[in-house]
Amino acid sequence: MTVDILITLLIVLAVLGALVSNRVPADMTMMAALVMVLVTGIISPGEALSGFANPGLMTIAALYVVAAALRDTGAIYWVAHRLLGQPKSVLSSQFRLIAPASILSAFLNNTTVVAMMIPAVQEWAQRLRLSASKLLLPLSYAAILGGTCTLIGTSTNLVVDGLVQEKGLPAFGIFDVAWVGVPVLLGGAAFMLLISRFLLPNRASMASQWEDAREYHVEMLVAKGSPLAGRTIQDGGLRNLTYGFLTDIQRDERLFTAVGPEMTLQEGDLLAFVGVPECARELQRINGLQAAHGGAHKLGLNNHQRHLVEVVLSPEFPGIGRSVKETGFRTRYQAAILSISRNGKRVPGKVGEQCLKVGDTLLLETSQQFVEQYQYRRDFMLVSPLKDSTPPDFRRAPQAVAVLVAMVMANVLGLASTLEAAMFAAGLMIALRCVTVNRSRMNVSVNLPVLVVIGASFALGKAMESSGAAAWIVEQVIPDGGLSPFMALVIIYLLTAVFTEMITNNAAAVLVFPIAIGVAEQLGVSPMPFIVAVMFAASASFMTPLGYQTNLMVMGPGGYTFSDYLKIGFPMSVVVAVISLTVIPMVWGF
Repeated sequence: MTVDILITLLIVLAVLGALVSNRVPADMTMMAALVMVLVTGIISPGEALSGFANPGLMTIAALYVVAAALRDTGAIYWVAHRLLGQPKSVLSSQFRLIAPASILSAFLNNTTVVAMMIPAVQEWAQRLRLSASKLLLPLSYAAILGGTCTLIGTSTNLVVDGLVQEKGLPAFGIFDVAWVGVPVLLGGAAFMLLISRFLLPNRASMASQWEDAREYHVEMLVAKGSPLAGRTIQDGGLRNLTYGFLTDIQRDERLFTAVGPEMTLQEGDLLAFVGVPECARELQRINGLQAAHGGAHKLGLNNHQRHLVEVVLSPEFPGIGRSVKETGFRTRYQAAILSISRNGKRVPGKVGEQCLKVGDTLLLETSQQFVEQYQYRRDFMLVSPLKDSTPPDFRRAPQAVAVLVAMVMANVLGLASTLEAAMFAAGLMIALRCVTVNRSRMNVSVNLPVLVVIGASFALGKAMESSGAAAWIVEQVIPDGGLSPFMALVIIYLLTAVFTEMITNNAAAVLVFPIAIGVAEQLGVSPMPFIVAVMFAASASFMTPLGYQTNLMVMGPGGYTFSDYLKIGFPMSVVVAVISLTVIPMVWGF
């Protein structure tokens, strides 16, 4: 063992310890590792920074913009609603969940897919009187499995493909990994449908979490030409909302209360909802509804500029004791009042006629500048923006879907590489105004910490190779007597799987990749089965919430504990490992 090998291994162990402890952000940890391997002379500055110019990394960045456009146009919400349907049982709910989640994750960033579908899953839980914990972890697993079916489905595949191209090997096609990904998806889905119901916990339902929250009375209008007109309340997705419920409908001079699910909506219907602040955000994402009061349309704001904000009136607010109409609130503050909550309870009736009091909480639709301008003014005791509350621009959804289809087809037909197709699609999305330039470069669209982790991890992988640490590990893994290629494949898969449960999936792939190449070279066999094994093992993170971001996203909403992941994740990992290790040699050979 040389000094360089020892230093590299110590840095790797320090990185593993920092990532497992979760005390230091992953991007800071990986950048610190990059600096260490650079200043110790293990790699050159060009090698240290080469990861940030890797095709895989740049493809991921471009796909973030594509996913942002699909979200901002509401295309994702529309597709999900169509695919999810109206399940009637737990089994059909899980089937309806796994199918769209895996399909969408094959072509979109699975983190975006899970974030978008969590509200739909919570809606199911309410409708079926089930705990959301019976559905949210299968959602995460389905997104992970679906992402393995295509090259662009998960960042791990793109990262490994970038490493493959650096080695001078042929790049993967968009559907090359489907030969393994589809059997893995089918096997994992079968396991979840047959077994997961008995292993998943039964936590408190989502509804119980907001029973004591602030209530608002929000009125929405079925707009002229709305796709909701002529559809029933059930088919329109208004029957069981996650954060509120429909109380009555006013049609001309007639008021319908205790509205049934089979009632047909008409243009001009005034729908009254009661719920927590997030209810207004949820209603914005239903194509065909618009705010009935407050004059939000008179603010002159484009869709991407609109946000929901809560404010609490202070004693120094100039309109105390006067009606909303008398205060000229919209003109004075460039904000429309959607609803008023008083002492945690909704204030019914027309917003413009309500008399404002100290401590009233107002739900506003306004611009982002409102928060910056009034956050420290005496008019309000509190100014709190609602996260991710920009309403989708459904008019541009068909364009966004068309660009996505064109991106996939261009790559499948060989007209463009994965990077070229993704970057052209991202540029086209901006040109067609499916997503604005500002939105596309915001952290909510392009996840910079993730990109930093990936780019910096390339440097650590390069150090493993350049220092000889990877070769040294290969010598320890393969005994003098040698191993069969299949046993070596099993070892590489298990090593990657263990790493991905402890650290990030992309970092695990980059660290094990040079080891996998070294094993193939020592055995004198093709490196492709070992490379594919790294791809699938790095994505197969089911046993902990740490290894994959989607697992962490559902932990809070589902009320999961660490042991919940282990209980269902361990058998799931075994199922995926058995299928992967069986199919990979059959498809790629040694």
